[in-house]
Amino acid sequence: QVQLVESGGGLVQAGGSLRLSCTASGRTDFIFRMAWFRQAPGKERDLVGNIIWTIGRTYYANFVKDRFTISRDNAKDTVYLQMNTLKPEDTAVYYCAVEPIGRDEYAYWGRGTQVTVSS
Repeated sequence: QVQLVESGGGLVQAGGSLRLSCTASGRTDFIFRMAWFRQAPGKERDLVGNIIWTIGRTYYANFVKDRFTISRDNAKDTVYLQMNTLKPEDTAVYYCAVEPIGRDEYAYWGRGTQVTVSS
């Protein structure tokens, strides 16, 4: 089992920045990949990007490329989502998730943190 807690959400004006954090606990040695998803009201949950825990290789959705950056601190079992040049359409609940080693799915999820971008 892996437990995830997100933090860092809030209200920001368009063009501003926020950094989200997600700290894992429990069987963190089973983490293969950590990801950030987001879900806006009335919309499906979308993958924002992910990072392979051991080597730090990242992937980003097209809609956040060059604006968002995912990083991790293995010593703190924490993954970060640096969000720059925020737009109102980035407003959503942001979730982190873990893909364990050997499982082709995101099996563990945090409760999410709200990000609201005002125009």
